Amino acid sequence: MEPLLANYRWSETTPGLPPYDLPGDGAGRTHGVACLPDGGLVVFRQSAPSVLRFDAAGRLADSWGDHFGAHGLCLVEEGGRMFLWLTDQFTGAVEKRTLGGELVQQIPPPAHPVYETAKFVPTWVAVDEERFGGDGSLWLADGYGAQVVHIFDRDGKHRLTLDGTSGAGRFSCPHAVDCMPCGEGSRQFYIADRGNRRFQVYTPAGEFVRSFGDDFLTSPCCIAQSSDGFVVPELFGSLAILNSDGSLRDRLGENTTLQTDQPGWANRYPLETGKFNSPHAAAVSTSGDIYVVEWRVGGRIVHLKQLEDPEFEKQLKGLLP
Repeated sequence: MEPLLANYRWSETTPGLPPYDLPGDGAGRTHGVACLPDGGLVVFRQSAPSVLRFDAAGRLADSWGDHFGAHGLCLVEEGGRMFLWLTDQFTGAVEKRTLGGELVQQIPPPAHPVYETAKFVPTWVAVDEERFGGDGSLWLADGYGAQVVHIFDRDGKHRLTLDGTSGAGRFSCPHAVDCMPCGEGSRQFYIADRGNRRFQVYTPAGEFVRSFGDDFLTSPCCIAQSSDGFVVPELFGSLAILNSDGSLRDRLGENTTLQTDQPGWANRYPLETGKFNSPHAAAVSTSGDIYVVEWRVGGRIVHLKQLEDPEFEKQLKGLLP
């Protein structure tokens, strides 16, 4: 039987991935994931095709794109339509596209003094969506270059740049930024300050609210909201489950054998069922299931299916060979 992790059943859909096309040691890394309202799934990987859309039954429904530096994936809804914001760490592309791949908008590097000495290497986009009371402004994490977060208006006009010094301290690899609705039309932006092993939280206006996680996180890549808290994929081999106040509730699939200080560490270890290798992004479906994609060559999609009756399934598992 597939292993049980807390209130979830672990399953893998990696065998369903189409062949990837990318030379070198980055081939096929699965870097972004989003759950569609109809139960489908979108995965962003370093390959051609780079965007993979699966239907609710797990069948590949569409694939397109040649983002060999595929990194962050953000799914947004506008006027009843779904769009994808994609970042490419190799080309510096920041693109808004339809689910079918049509290009809608691009964001160029802002004219900011930080780029007099640093390279623009975008890693993630978040949007202050109108359906949650926002104005459509864009937050763009440059996690691998200048290590800042830029804020643009919905048309791409640069408004503000954050470097962390107005908050808990200068960012060290602000890997991702995610917008979290928090009731009554309010939102907060969570920046995965990965090098500092924490999140920094800001208002839509760019005002610092708080930081958390540096006492228990190891390598937070991004954050996804669940019905009763958050899930955080940690690159160094685990999925952190947080309460709504940001405190740690549990860790799933923790892999304590990884020596992450070694070059190419994620590919030195065989994939193990029930243990994570290198979680890079996570998404939560409307049914409460969790999807995690991994950074290693070839990628992996892990589906944590929420159990309807966890205690019964655990007892059943104990009775079966």
